[in-house]
Amino acid sequence: MTVAPPRPAPVRQAAHWTPGEAVAWMAAIVVTISPFLGWYSGTLDGLRLSVVGWDTGAIGKLVLLVGLAALVVLGLRAAGIELPPTVPFGMIVAALGAIATVFILIRVATIPDDYVELGRAVGLWISLVAGVLLIVGGLLKSAEDA
Repeated sequence: MTVAPPRPAPVRQAAHWTPGEAVAWMAAIVVTISPFLGWYSGTLDGLRLSVVGWDTGAIGKLVLLVGLAALVVLGLRAAGIELPPTVPFGMIVAALGAIATVFILIRVATIPDDYVELGRAVGLWISLVAGVLLIVGGLLKSAEDA
């Protein structure tokens, strides 16, 4: 009686992010933390003030939710959970980026009434760039999948 040698376990290949996924991940993380950055700042009665996006009303909170949704979609993809073939992954990421960008553009265009005396701070511009990069990452991923 001969015993066959045991088969070695399959070696799992290291997963590499495509450029589209890498851009989308970085942008989604920044969009998610952007409501906690200073969106407005200035001097009022001799005090230097800074207002984070979270305190600008519902829009700051919606930006956080859109960023979390983008991270969930990207995390599902990284975990190997595929969406149905009729739902293009890259377009979902790009759509979430577009939603975040629109919300942030609203805050760029209109300062809330409570903070009219303050100017736009660098955190708002970082948020805007991250939203646009999330769109770019989604479109790159769509082009890679095609």
